[in-house]
Amino acid sequence: MPRFRQKEFSGGKVSYITRRNLLKYSALGLGTIVVSTGLTGCDDDDNSQPEPQPEPIPMSFTHGIASGDPLTDSVIIWTRALPEDTTTHTELEISFEVATDENFSNIVNNGTHTVNQQTDFILKIDVQNLAAGTDYFYRFTSNGKTSAIGQTKTLPSDSASLNQVKFAVFSCSNYPTGYFNAYTEAEKLNDLDAVLHLGDYIYEYKMGEYATENAAEIGRALPDDNDVELIELDDYRKRYALYRTDRGLQALHQKVPFIVVPDDHEVANDTYIDGAENHDPAKEGDFATRKANALQAYFEWLPIRPAAQGDNETLYRSFKWGNLVNLLMLDTRLIGRTKQLSLTDPQFYNPDQSFNAQAFMAAITSDQNSLLGAQQLNWLTSELSNSSATWQVLGQQVLMGRMNLPLEVLLALGQNPSAVANALSELVTIKGRMLAGDPTVTDAEKARVLTAAPYNLDAWDGYQYEREVIFNYAQQLMKNLIVLAGDTHNAWANNLTLANGDAVGVELATPGVTSPGMEKYLSLDAQSAMGLEQGLNILIDDLHYSNLYDRGLMLVTFTEQQSQAEWLFVDTIASENYAIQSARSHNLTINAGENKIA
Repeated sequence: MPRFRQKEFSGGKVSYITRRNLLKYSALGLGTIVVSTGLTGCDDDDNSQPEPQPEPIPMSFTHGIASGDPLTDSVIIWTRALPEDTTTHTELEISFEVATDENFSNIVNNGTHTVNQQTDFILKIDVQNLAAGTDYFYRFTSNGKTSAIGQTKTLPSDSASLNQVKFAVFSCSNYPTGYFNAYTEAEKLNDLDAVLHLGDYIYEYKMGEYATENAAEIGRALPDDNDVELIELDDYRKRYALYRTDRGLQALHQKVPFIVVPDDHEVANDTYIDGAENHDPAKEGDFATRKANALQAYFEWLPIRPAAQGDNETLYRSFKWGNLVNLLMLDTRLIGRTKQLSLTDPQFYNPDQSFNAQAFMAAITSDQNSLLGAQQLNWLTSELSNSSATWQVLGQQVLMGRMNLPLEVLLALGQNPSAVANALSELVTIKGRMLAGDPTVTDAEKARVLTAAPYNLDAWDGYQYEREVIFNYAQQLMKNLIVLAGDTHNAWANNLTLANGDAVGVELATPGVTSPGMEKYLSLDAQSAMGLEQGLNILIDDLHYSNLYDRGLMLVTFTEQQSQAEWLFVDTIASENYAIQSARSHNLTINAGENKIA
C-alpha cells in the first residue's frame, strides 16, 4: 500500500518528515500541530526492525476532548492525556482519528504525536484538507485507552446557501460560585453551529475572594493545590484543569465546536494593555510576565488557532457561514485597551466638588482612549467593508450600548442599596411623566433625569471614539450589525445608535453562566431585581430588555430575513439538578434592513 507522510512547516519551507521524526518534533512542545495531509501509513524509509512495545502507561483522558475555530477546510481538535504518575512518566504518545461517521468506517485523517510535561500533556491538532460544510467525528487513543467520540463541523463554502445559522453564547463561568448548568442545557440542543464563549472562561481568584462564599457548601471549593491567585503558568494550567472537570462543560465541548475570546479574568480583573485592577507589581511581579503565562495557558487549554505559531496575543479573527453570517471576534482587553477611566477621578470635579461634565465628556470621547487599538480597528473596518454577508456579527466582551444613568443614581451606587432604590423610584416617576408629556414637570426635575453619565466605564461607554468609528462604518456601508456581549453577568438587549440618535444595529448580551450580577452588588431579591429591570428600561433610552437576577445562556439564530435571540435561565446553580425558568425566558427579533429591535 502507498505510504503517506505528514509535512513539517518551518521557515516558509516544506520538508517531509518520517513518522519517527514527527514524534520527536512534536515532543519538543512546539504548540498546535498542523496536519495537512490525510491518512498516515507506516514509515518504510529505513530497514530497521520494529521497536519493542513498552508496557502501557496508566493514564486517562481526564479532561475530555474539544474542537474549535472551524474553517471551510480545517478545524482544531484537542485533548489532554494525563499519566497517573507524571513524575515517572513524563511523556505520552497519542493517536487521533477523524472520520465522516461515528463508527469510524471512513477515516479521513489520522496521526500519532507525543505530548509531555512541557505542554501540560495537551495535544492540539489543526486538522486540514477537510470538506466544507461537513460533520466530522474524532477520537484519541493512548496506551490502550480511547477517549470519548467528539462531534465537530467545518464551515460551509463562501457561496453556500444556508437556511439558518445558530449560536449558543456564553460568558462568565466562575467554578466556585456554582455548577455550569447553562452548558449542560446547551448540550441538549442538536441544531447548534457553534458555541461562542465571550470571555471569563475561568477566574483568577483564590478561595475567600470573589463569589466563593458558598463554594464549600455546594461542593465547588478550590482544591488545596489550586487555592491561589493565578500568577504563574502552572497556576493558570491547574485552574483550567479544574474547570474542565465540570461535566456540563466537558459534554458541550465534546458535541459542538467552540469559538472563544478571553475577557479580563483569564488574566486578572479589569485588565488593560499593561496592567490590571487586580495586579500589584510590588507584590505580584511584572504584569507582562503574568499576562504571557495566562495567554500561554489559554492557548494550550482551548481549541483556538493561533494567528502564527507561538503568537498568543493576536485574538481577533473572522469566521464566515456562507453569505449569511460574517462573525468577527474581537479583543477588547489585551492588545489595545488603555487604562479605564473612573468617575471618582479628581479631574472630573470642580474645586467646589461639583461634577465637571465637560471634562468628563472630553475624556470619554477622546481618540486617545482605545479598546481595540489602531491595527485591530483597521482590520475590523476592512472586514466590514469587504463582506457581503447578510449579517455582520461582532463577538466581543463588554457592553457596546449607551448605558447612561442619571448621575444621582451613579452617586448613590457608592452608598447603599436603599439609596439606589429611592433614587431610582423618584427618577423613574419623573421620566414617566416626561414621556407622557406632563406639563407640570419642573426644570429641576428634568435636570435630575437628564444629567446622566455611563454607569460602566470599563465598557464601550468609556471608549466612545472607537465606538463612533465602528457605528459610522456600519451605517455608511448599510450593514445589518449585531453585537454580542458578555462581561456584566446579566442579560441585556440594546438598540445601538450614533451620537445623533440614528439606529445602526442591535446589541445582545448573554448572562453569566454562574457569576453573580447586579442583584448581588445591590443586594436585590428577585422581586426587587424585576422592579429595577423595569426602571432601567425607562431611564435608559436605548435599553430594550434586561434580566438582572438570573444565570443562563443566550441563543442567537440568523436567517436571511431576521435574527432572533432567546435567553434561557436556570433556576439554580447550587446543584446539578436544575430546571429552566420558562417564565423568565425571553425572545426578540431583529428584521434585516431595520437595525433595531422589532
